[in-house]
Amino acid sequence: MKRLVLASAMLVSLAVGARATDASALWGDQCAKCHGEDGKGDTKMGHKLNIKDFTDAAVQAGFTDEDGFKAIKEGVADKNGKMRMKPIEGLTDEDMKALVKYVRTFKK
Repeated sequence: MKRLVLASAMLVSLAVGARATDASALWGDQCAKCHGEDGKGDTKMGHKLNIKDFTDAAVQAGFTDEDGFKAIKEGVADKNGKMRMKPIEGLTDEDMKALVKYVRTFKK
């Protein structure tokens, strides 16, 4: 019985961990259209919205992980309240944390 419980717990843990850590797939599905696969924002939408280059160390230093999480969860509005980035719906908090961690990998 203990083995069954332990095995079940391990499988659940692996499944949850695999989903949360698949940030590159989430990035490709949810973010790359505007931010680019490489995080540079060198896309048609990136240019239109003047998206920052996440490979730039100064840009990375300009926001906290909490700021990144909030941007993903709530979206980003300009000074006039116009939405520049819609919130990403359907993600868990773990998914959002994984995306923020993934964005940090772009820093050069």
